[in-house]
Amino acid sequence: MKPAPRPLLHIAGLSLALWGGVAGSATAGEVTANIETTLREAAQAHARQKTAAAAGSPAPRFTRIEVSVGELDSRLKLAPCVRMEPYMPAGLRPWGRTRIGVRCVEGPTRWNVFLPVTVRVFAEAWVARGPLSAGTVLSLDHLQRGETDLAAAVSPAVTDAGVVAGRTLARPLVEGEVLKLSDLRPKQWFGIGDTVKVIAVGQGFTVHGEGRAMAPGLEGQAVRIRTDSGRIITGFASAERTVEVPL
Repeated sequence: MKPAPRPLLHIAGLSLALWGGVAGSATAGEVTANIETTLREAAQAHARQKTAAAAGSPAPRFTRIEVSVGELDSRLKLAPCVRMEPYMPAGLRPWGRTRIGVRCVEGPTRWNVFLPVTVRVFAEAWVARGPLSAGTVLSLDHLQRGETDLAAAVSPAVTDAGVVAGRTLARPLVEGEVLKLSDLRPKQWFGIGDTVKVIAVGQGFTVHGEGRAMAPGLEGQAVRIRTDSGRIITGFASAERTVEVPL
């Protein structure tokens, strides 16, 4: 007769031993490594999407990803579980200081817990070669490549050289400080009264039209447009004489 599978989780001594489909003989280290792999993949995909979308440039090349999994509350008393599944809770980003959920899907008692995790996503970005004052019109001579944690800042780091040339600093930078998109004054894509192309973007379709700008079109900022029919709509300045309207 085969012995019953050993529980994967022992609160009084182990910080965690969680992974969907892992046999009862798996060690805490093996299971933790699997959870970290899941977190790394989720964080990497999130970083690519966030950075590329914000900067309008190719996704950065990651140099390394560090995952630190915290401990469960030692006061928890969980029933033994044969099979567990980790998952990312809805609404939480898979990088920075976040949480990962783990639920028991096969065992005498179903349960669900959350573990604190910290995911750091490192990539090469542009940093100040020396002190730079606000109002500096940037060129690549002002900057050099350096490693930064993309998950540490609210505003995305600038990773693409094409974003830099000719842009004006909105605030001073110290030597070695990473250049973020929020450090750059927004581009003005069009002026008041200019005729602009309007692109309405919906689920799986786009509609094109024209209108007249009722305010300057600053990069990424909302602007009102009067269409040829006289209707006033709000969109976001996205390119030269172009406004995107999400539907």
